[in-house]
Amino acid sequence: MAALGSPLRTLRDLLRELRYASGQAGRRYRDTPAYQHIVGAFRAHRVTSEKLCRAQQELHFQAATYLCLLRSVREHTALHQEYHGKGERSPEEVAGLVGFRLPQQPGGKG
Repeated sequence: MAALGSPLRTLRDLLRELRYASGQAGRRYRDTPAYQHIVGAFRAHRVTSEKLCRAQQELHFQAATYLCLLRSVREHTALHQEYHGKGERSPEEVAGLVGFRLPQQPGGKG
């Protein structure tokens, strides 16, 4: 994983991925328990002038890891839907997919 960006950027990206995931389910992402937990955790671990939160970097790393997981699952699903096999294909169709043509049989049978 690359270097961690700002925690605010990570939070926004994480909420965007939640929005993508809940958009498929048909419910508002702000009503999900995942949204409530993530926002609550970020609020509880923010740095204030009164205290220094040692767990902030740990929370940021976990959030970035979870963001990577959500993004990877979404991209995997998109790739799977696009390239998943459609069943057995005829030799002519397979040849057409890769840009070839099958040779014609003598006598006009093919």
